Formats: sequence, structure tokens, C-alpha cells
Amino acid sequence: MLCARKRLVANQIILWRHGQTDWNVANKFQGHTDIPLNDVGQFQAGHAAPLIAAMNPTAIIASDLSRAQSTAHALVKLTGLEVTTDARLRETNCGNWEGLTGDEIRKVDLDNLKEWSLGGDNPAGGIGERRSEVGARGFAAISDFLKDKDNQRLVVATHGGTSRAIIGTYLDLPIPYWSRIGGLSNAQWSILDHSPKGWLLVEHNAGSIPEPVYGEESGAVIPDSVR
Repeated sequence: MLCARKRLVANQIILWRHGQTDWNVANKFQGHTDIPLNDVGQFQAGHAAPLIAAMNPTAIIASDLSRAQSTAHALVKLTGLEVTTDARLRETNCGNWEGLTGDEIRKVDLDNLKEWSLGGDNPAGGIGERRSEVGARGFAAISDFLKDKDNQRLVVATHGGTSRAIIGTYLDLPIPYWSRIGGLSNAQWSILDHSPKGWLLVEHNAGSIPEPVYGEESGAVIPDSVR
């Protein structure tokens, strides 16, 4: 396997979901509830950290919730980088759904859950956040950190739902299409690269060092400057 690219030509964002929690296993909505990593989650973060460290990250920002903080600090131990904490990277506020399983919610709030699950922008849990709000705050947190910076490989230790909303926002996808972005497994990551085309999703739900994408330019339009 080839090592990750050494030379950065533009900013790159690595969206890293936290490791497993007991509520993940129980299929409970966590949202803003501060549930810690379980033993498996600690192992997952420790297993993923050397792979992300091998990508030579330049900075780490993280949600203020403990499951994301613990995941980020597994990388700190290997890189010596400091973690910048930003509450805007929290998981979706799931309102009345927090602490409940999907089956429990279907018994009391089926219509709202169905609309939300199919990509609606209705408030999660009736009084929680909309997808658009989560995407906007996550995008703002990353944009504020990257402002006036270049050649950054930024690790964002965050949450599954927040990662999906950030990806949808960066790719300018209509909100109903965000639900078509597959989920992130615990301690896996997705990578956004900035390019002349805009932001590209180049890795999703990955758990290994990225390989170069050979042949990507085969059908590309050749810029005037190199003709």
C-alpha cells in the first residue's frame, strides 16, 4: 500500500466519527446527551488513530462531547497536535428522541420519524434541530478554522449525523439527498478535498490510508495552460 499523499495542494477535511458507545449498541438516539465511549469505542479510536496519523494531519478540531473528545485525544497521543474544541461540531440535537430507540420512537412519533428518516428537514424529536441547521453550524465551524489557511489536512472529530450534514453542505446537495449519503461506522472517516471543481468527497466510511485514484483525469477537460 502506498502512503498517503505527502504534498498538499489545497485544504483537506477528514471527518472522523467517534468510537462506539453503549447507546450506539442499544440503537438509542444520543444527540447532545454526553455518552462516553465504551471499551470497544476506546479500542476503535486507538486502532484508527495510527492510520489517521499516517496521513500527516496538520490540525484537529472536535465536538465538545466526551465521545468525540476521547476519540480525538487518541490521535493527540500520536501526533502531539492540540485539539481545538468547538460545540458547533456536536451531534444533532434530537429533542424528545434522545435516549429512545428507533422502535420506541416509532410507537409515539412515527410520522415525524418517517419524514426525518426519508430526508426531511423537520426538527428532530419535535423540538430539536433541523438538518439544515446542523449542516450550517458544522460548515461554519470548519470554515472559521480554515479561514486564511491553505495546505491544511484538518481532522474533525465529530458525529455520524453531523458528518453527513457537513458533507451535504460542502457538496451543495439538496437537503432531501443528504439521507442518500451512507452512514459512518464508529471511528471511521470520510475525506473532502478542495479542487478546481470545488469540494469533492474522495473517501467515505473509510478505515485505511487512502490510495491514489489512478485514471481520474482520463476523461477530464485539459486546461488551456497545459495544452
